[in-house]
Amino acid sequence: MSDIHTYNFNGKRALIRVDFNVPLNKETFEITDDTRIRAASPTIQHILKNGGSVVLMSHLGRPKDGPDSKFSLRHIVDHVSEVLGVPVKFADDCIGENSFKMSANLKPGEVLLLENVRFHKRETVGTESFAEELAKHGDVYVNDAFGTAHRAHASTTVIAKFFPKDKMFGLLLEAEIKSVDKVLNSKEKPLTAIVGGAKVSSKITIIQRLLDKVDNLIVGGGMAYTFVKATGGKVGSSLVEDDFLEMARKIIDDAKAKGVNLYIPTDTVIADKFDNEANRKEVNIREIPDGWMGLDTGSETSKACREIIAHSKLILWNGPMGVFEMENFQQGTKDVANAIVEATANGAFSLIGGGDSVAAINKFNLADKVSYVSTGGGAMLEYLEGIELPGIKAIRE
Repeated sequence: MSDIHTYNFNGKRALIRVDFNVPLNKETFEITDDTRIRAASPTIQHILKNGGSVVLMSHLGRPKDGPDSKFSLRHIVDHVSEVLGVPVKFADDCIGENSFKMSANLKPGEVLLLENVRFHKRETVGTESFAEELAKHGDVYVNDAFGTAHRAHASTTVIAKFFPKDKMFGLLLEAEIKSVDKVLNSKEKPLTAIVGGAKVSSKITIIQRLLDKVDNLIVGGGMAYTFVKATGGKVGSSLVEDDFLEMARKIIDDAKAKGVNLYIPTDTVIADKFDNEANRKEVNIREIPDGWMGLDTGSETSKACREIIAHSKLILWNGPMGVFEMENFQQGTKDVANAIVEATANGAFSLIGGGDSVAAINKFNLADKVSYVSTGGGAMLEYLEGIELPGIKAIRE
């Protein structure tokens, strides 16, 4: 494994696995959120500045049967050029004679974007021969795609074996790893994790691992109602996983045994249907009437969360407190976001990760006021669970 900070890129072609799986407008194919492109820019700029040329490979969407124009990376070429400030060449395939010729002729300072690697089924299968072909595009391999680091695909993992010494993390992936490690391994206290989202079942492994690390664990979102019902509360028609009531009780017992302050919401904003314009009111979370459902946390809960977060040195936020996509049920999530921003301003380190939390922090225009917003999604969740991600392991081996 090499180090991007000390590696000599002069005259070298850097083959970079980026995550340019960005959302596109379905009619015009315009990018609606270029966060991932901008996040990869520092790595690309660093290599160009140090005398190298760059070959970019990425996926876009989930094409099923080979090439599909709506998933073509051709749609993003102009925008990538704009972000990087240099013209970006485009190869209409990621392998094949024409693409190999284009990468071979690259001069220092030039950038080439290869067509969607998932247009070849051998990518997701992790076929070694496909990885070997992709490897022809570079003298050095840089993985800067944390969002796909949990996939053992050809371009994210298998390819690393063809660069036994000349392989490294990009600046983005390096920052992602450092940020999660800081939260999980720091000696600073107190550490508070806010875990929300719809279902307990999707977060069990994370919660169990966090119980060995955190001082405070705040439960929010739909999963809170499973905990409430598990302890005898009435939850009306709120989302509940009856199969996980016993697991919720175990988590409560484990938290107590490990000295973790487990906070379950005490009040909730309920509605008579799942609709932004539904009738709504704030009630005790353990006394939700029949026919009503909890869609957000209430003002008492926001106050308690704000107090816990304000006294934290490290904060991890994964999952919203309610249905923040609906304006009338976003206040709990917004209150937590603002509390995290305030704590960060007062010196806490805050890490926001997981698709919905990232969507929320962006929706409220607060992303630049927290310490780090992960681009990882599923990769970050698995890393938090303690799973060794194949894309990271392949670089370190």
